[in-house]
Amino acid sequence: MRYWIMDSLQTVLLLDDEDDGSGVPPSGGVMSSADSHLKIEIKKETECQSSAFQSPALVSSNYFRIMHSWILRHALFNGMIATLMVATGTINTLAAKWADLNPAGGSNPVAEHFYDHPFFQAATMFLGEALCYAAFKAWYIWRQCNNQDMSIFGDQKFNPLVWAIPAMCDLCGTSIMYVGLTWTYAASFQMLRGSVIIFTGLLSVAFLGNRLKIHHWVGMVTVIVGLVVVGVGDYVFFNGGSSGLDKNTVLAGDLLIVLAQIITAVQMTIEEKIMKRYKIQPLQGVGWEGIFGFSTLTILLIPMYFIPWHLPQSSSSWQEHARFEDTIDAFKQWAYTPHVLVPSLGLVFSIAFFNFAGLTVTETMNATTRMVLDTFRSIIIWVISLAVGWQKFEPLQPVGYIILLAGIWIYYDVIMPTIRYIATHVNSFVAKYRMAIGYDEQSLLFPLPRDVST
Repeated sequence: MRYWIMDSLQTVLLLDDEDDGSGVPPSGGVMSSADSHLKIEIKKETECQSSAFQSPALVSSNYFRIMHSWILRHALFNGMIATLMVATGTINTLAAKWADLNPAGGSNPVAEHFYDHPFFQAATMFLGEALCYAAFKAWYIWRQCNNQDMSIFGDQKFNPLVWAIPAMCDLCGTSIMYVGLTWTYAASFQMLRGSVIIFTGLLSVAFLGNRLKIHHWVGMVTVIVGLVVVGVGDYVFFNGGSSGLDKNTVLAGDLLIVLAQIITAVQMTIEEKIMKRYKIQPLQGVGWEGIFGFSTLTILLIPMYFIPWHLPQSSSSWQEHARFEDTIDAFKQWAYTPHVLVPSLGLVFSIAFFNFAGLTVTETMNATTRMVLDTFRSIIIWVISLAVGWQKFEPLQPVGYIILLAGIWIYYDVIMPTIRYIATHVNSFVAKYRMAIGYDEQSLLFPLPRDVST
């Protein structure tokens, strides 16, 4: 007879490990390396318990000893990495918007004007991604010099040009998003980026042959509702702020951000095919995309300087001579005030650390944890934007955020596993109580998972 304590712990930790072909990791996320180590320890303890009779109290003590030891080893590191990811991700958006809103003297004309350079900003973002490749090479050389296992890097026999196509998608998507950020609020920018799961889900069905379950479709519909609420709130309840925008410009910015997510979804679909085929380290892939994106956009900035046209919704009145992207003016503004230089350089390094922290969260915890953490950036950015006066309170924005958050959590199957987890522990407590007082295990609060009551 297996004791309810042993079974309930195994049910929580070992449930649903098989890939269902839906394209979404089991239980909402991939099994992380830390989870694998815990499962090995649990398995060893299970084998030990099956070899000899021990009391339920001793079984419980052994299992909780394992879990307590594991939590102590990983909680601090995981907490620091998760905090780093949320903090640097928040800085990415706030730094870009802060630079946009700081007037500084430039070369076109010399009078102070806003930092209106979305394509130049996209180039700095790619520079931050390129730094990830330097981090990857340092990691690779360190493991090689210390004679450590190099199989985690794959065979490294691939043509780096395979990353050119997703890099071009990233270039287009990021450039459009930074134009949208110039035209709308930082909080709306971050919230609307959640729409990427709609297009990613549809493309994964069309091009990767993945199957979407009911919670994926429900999540996507919920996200669409949230997007509509955020967009309507920005337009109907528009009340300005320190950004100097009008409501038509804000609406155009919102639409551009959603449009950019279609390109981003194409990028993510191509990246998934490349990663599956070549087994490339994610940090290396991000680095190559940064290298291709930065080099390509740097070259494109030259003809952009000579194109006598500027984006119609931007603050083009500051330009004495219309230019599609005035790189010289951007550098002059960097030199004019640290209020433009500091956030611009902060964007470069925060992008690098954000990618590192995000990939580490995926490896040590799981992909679902990364997505859940990413959703909290929106509320932090929104609160800060209100606090510094970049925008005024709009009643529909928090409603839209809650709906978007719910949709993302439903899509990644976060809500139901959490309910099942709580229900399992409630059932375990009830079962323990009934066994202690001599009752059978009928009339429990929730249906027990399979084998828990045997």
